Formats: sequence, C-alpha cells, structure tokens
Amino acid sequence: MIIDCHGHYTTAPKALGEWRKAQLAGENPGVLTISDAEIRDSIENGQLKKQQERGADVTLLSPIAGQMGHHLGTLQTSIVWSRLCNDLIYRVSELFPRNFASVCQLPQSPGAAIEPCQEELRRCVTELGFVGCNLNPDPSGAYWQAPALTDRYYYPLYETMVELDVPAMVHVSGSCNPAVHHVGAHYLNGDTTAFMQLLLADLFEDFPTLRLIVPHGGGAVPYHWGRYRGLAQDLGRPTLDGHLLNNVFFDTCVYHQPGINLLTEVIPAKNVLFGPEMIGAVKGVDPTTGHYYDDTKRYVDNASFLNDEERHEIFELNARRVFPRLDARLKRQGR
Repeated sequence: MIIDCHGHYTTAPKALGEWRKAQLAGENPGVLTISDAEIRDSIENGQLKKQQERGADVTLLSPIAGQMGHHLGTLQTSIVWSRLCNDLIYRVSELFPRNFASVCQLPQSPGAAIEPCQEELRRCVTELGFVGCNLNPDPSGAYWQAPALTDRYYYPLYETMVELDVPAMVHVSGSCNPAVHHVGAHYLNGDTTAFMQLLLADLFEDFPTLRLIVPHGGGAVPYHWGRYRGLAQDLGRPTLDGHLLNNVFFDTCVYHQPGINLLTEVIPAKNVLFGPEMIGAVKGVDPTTGHYYDDTKRYVDNASFLNDEERHEIFELNARRVFPRLDARLKRQGR
C-alpha cells in the first residue's frame, strides 16, 4: 500500500472561496452550499485522478494550507472558517472512504488563546474520525510574531494531541509579507525555523509520545544537517538522533531526484513519510524529465540510497505508525 501523508483539497469547488471572500469582507455569507455531486466532480477529476495515475492508495487530505489564513480577521473568523473547511474535508472522506482520510486545520489566530484549537481538534477526531491536524508555526502570516512551537503556550494543545494520539504536520499558511513569497520562501522558512525551535528546547521530554511532521522535505534541514548537528554540539544540546528523531518526521515533498536522494541519504528511512502535495505548490511538468514535478513516487522509486524494505517503510509503514488512527481506519477496511 502507498499512503500519501500530505494532501490538500486544492480542487475544492469555487463556492468555498466565494464564501471566504464574503466572510472577510464583513458580509453574511450564509450557509455554504456545495452538493455531493460537486465534491465528486472536483475529486474525481482532481485529487483522485492523480492519486490513481501515480499509484497511491490513500491520501491524508486537509484544507488548502495557503488559505487557512490565520492572520486574517479575528479568532472568531478563524473558528468559523476552520470548522467550515474541516466539515468539507469530512464530506470528502465519507464520499471516498477508501481513498481519503481527514486531517484538520486549527482555528489559530495571532495572540489568541489556544483553547479553541483544542476544541476543534477534539471535535474533528472524536466526532468526525480525523486522524491528524495541521499546526501553523506562524499564524501572523510571515511576520513571525508567535511564540516558538516549544513555548508553553502550545502545551494545552499538545496535551490534547497526546490524549487523542494524533500527530500534527507543521505547516504555515499564506504570507502577507510582500518580501516573503508564500510557496518559495515562507513554506520552507517555516519548516526550517520549526526544526531549529525544536532543537533548542526539550519539548519531547515533556511530551515523549508527541509526533510532528516537518513537511517539504524539512526545508533546509537535510541539506544543512551538518550545520544542525554542529549547532547542537556547540550549544550543548543532545545529539539530533536521540533528541528529535523519535518524534520528528519529514515528508518527500521535494520535487527533483537529487533532492530525494539527499533526503533519504541523510535522514533515516524510519523518519521519512511519502507525500507529494500534488496539485499544490508546483503543478507543472519538468521539461528535463517529461514528468510532473510533484510526482514524488518516481523519485522514491529511484532513490539511490534506499532498499525495498526502506521504501516499504516510507510508502506505508511509517504513516501507519505516525498516524495510529489512520492505521485503525485501514484495518477496519480490511487493509
């Protein structure tokens, strides 16, 4: 089985975006009206089509990361928007239960309390069967005004995650800073910054079973692994393998073969989860290969430093281990 740990509902019907525009304009957008037929059409001609063409079996699907927009509006704006988006993801997973499992966005807002995030996570997991969440390390939208992920501000949320046994993917949203492009800079900056925050603190001593996925191949982290090992040494921190690699994982959203080769040479296979973020950050065809940039399965298949057992870990076993509620869902389906 091939499990894609990193999917967003980027093909959602236009009515969702129109509802959001009305909300942010201060209008009353009313009830979001999207039919099952519209969802089926958007999925069957989008995510599901690509999933089947590229040989994956199930995708962990969450709302569009760039449109979480935690920096827009108020906390109440975020609560309403997050609930709306999560309910839509739930409908996808109910219409296509063998192809998609749900991951929620959280109603974060700059300077706001964390308790609404706990409440929405609990609702999504216990009532709707979600298997994980996305956690934005910078809800200010590329101005980095939030505390580090290791700050005690987040501890109530981590307590809920541990209680429910769900991981979080550390994923920023859009950038409102014109100097920081959202996909080319902010996403990768977010990944790299979050990893350094974890290196500097002892979060996993307080939460030894907490699991975090750093997406997009870890940003700059694998490429500069020696820098981070050296910083840990210079700063008197524990070694990375014992300090972080029992709790931190990376995905394969890296869009060329040399990048995947590097990732899988530097990072142990047990810490890598398959993910393409398809129909997302980079949608085009690579003219040097003739294949889509985000067809990352091809890169894992051809990675120089992997054997078949390690590929099996990356494609399936690691996701089942990191997302135990997904594993339980698949087992109920006889998979």
